[in-house]
Amino acid sequence: MNGLTQAAQDYLVIRRALGFKLKLHAHLLPDLVAFLDEAGASFVTTDLAVQWATQPAGSATWHAARLSIVRGFARHLATIDARTQIPPPGLLRRPGHASRRAVPYLYSSHDITALMAAAAGLRPLPAATYQTLIGLLAVGGLRIGEALRLDRDDLDDEHSVLVVRDTKFGKSREVPLHETTLAALHAYLRRRDDLRPTATGPSLFISTTGTRLLYKVVQPTFAKLCQQAGLQPRSPRCRPRIHDLRHSLAVSTLLDWYRADADVGALLPRLSTLLGHVDPASTYWYLEAAPELLALAAGRLQGAAEDLS
Repeated sequence: MNGLTQAAQDYLVIRRALGFKLKLHAHLLPDLVAFLDEAGASFVTTDLAVQWATQPAGSATWHAARLSIVRGFARHLATIDARTQIPPPGLLRRPGHASRRAVPYLYSSHDITALMAAAAGLRPLPAATYQTLIGLLAVGGLRIGEALRLDRDDLDDEHSVLVVRDTKFGKSREVPLHETTLAALHAYLRRRDDLRPTATGPSLFISTTGTRLLYKVVQPTFAKLCQQAGLQPRSPRCRPRIHDLRHSLAVSTLLDWYRADADVGALLPRLSTLLGHVDPASTYWYLEAAPELLALAAGRLQGAAEDLS
């Protein structure tokens, strides 16, 4: 068994352990490995990947799908063989397929501190609101829409949780709060009540007029805060978004677990519940979103294989 054959099998094992069925991958990856072997290549190159993807007769959509499979496999290979070339997105674009999933902008603790400092320069009420909102998103894993829909009564002091209602999948969940987060939320409520005692409605986060804070206002304000904090796009598809505060929490949590040699499989349902995912397979997407995570997962699999050999 050559190295690419073994790598393909390992890749399928990792992805299936993450909840993916990969029926098409299981059929096509051996064919890709045979093609590379016939070409005398011991690693993936972009030219060979495109040649293989477009080799059979078929539609542009089929060719793009084949290249997408190579791209995922190449990302895995790149963690164990630096010679690997990952075919860039867009080489074989599907007809009419203009939108692509954004690459998460993973915020560091320094980035979040810079955002909070930028928010402090707003007028008193917006300053308190955006500092608290950014802090909650960074530690709570809420979607921005979920945070904006929060009411004061959703803050459960007795059990130190936030009740997140009517989520993306029509369910509600409880988000546990650290004592410092709970204290920060109460400090915000006291501050906003001092600044806007005539706030209307039950909303937790309010605008300068005392009404519920709206996403169409939050989004451009957050973009300005990013500029003031010096946060620049890392690529055309990786720009700082408020939703990526949630992604950053998920990735940092998984990184901490892997570095601590924890049983990630056993812990993952906790993170899935916190994030409001339907199942852990959705949470495992973050392994692909962060190359460091994929490398750690691959390293753990390799170590397990060596223990069994």
